[in-house]
Amino acid sequence: MSVRIKICGLSTPEQVEAAIDAGATHIGLNLYEPSPRYVPLERASELRELARGRVVTVLLLVNADVTATARAIERVKPDVVQFHGSETPEWTGLVRDKIGIEVWKALGLTDAGTLERSAAYLGKVDRLLFDAPAPMKEGAMPGGSGQTFDWQLLADFAHTIPWGLAGGLTPGNVAEAIRQTGAPLVDVSSGVESAPGIKGVDLIRAFCEAARSV
Repeated sequence: MSVRIKICGLSTPEQVEAAIDAGATHIGLNLYEPSPRYVPLERASELRELARGRVVTVLLLVNADVTATARAIERVKPDVVQFHGSETPEWTGLVRDKIGIEVWKALGLTDAGTLERSAAYLGKVDRLLFDAPAPMKEGAMPGGSGQTFDWQLLADFAHTIPWGLAGGLTPGNVAEAIRQTGAPLVDVSSGVESAPGIKGVDLIRAFCEAARSV
């Protein structure tokens, strides 16, 4: 099966169309307000409708409370909800079981111990997304930093949960990242931007072509 490709942090109809035209299989809509890729709930709903039936829509939440999580899922009706904060296996499992939606969890991968601890999400999520660790400074974003991590950590790991690769991927390195890790899904945000939150059509196309070339 060809690698799946998620273009995350889309905020305009033009960006959504560019991702679909380039062959992305998934798009991501970011509801985390501090992020330069944030979209308000109403716009996320509109973009979801534009993409419906054409590509898988992933809604990104960061440490949202019960009320905010339920409201976002009900309003946008995404295919997938991706938790990108400090959400526990208990929380992701509750959302998955009670709402009946596909759930992903992003984890900052620092060392082999992170991989071993990720087993706690078995049966609690449908996919883990291994990302670069968030920078240890106040105000740092939990993702979209443009930083990579040591891909060799994933090279020989026996995955028990479906997974994907994120963190610093670009049109220039995604093919090598897939070759080294065997990633079944790759996720990009800042790597296809000309400025924070500003996606480039040519960069999106180049990323998808590079990912599919492996």
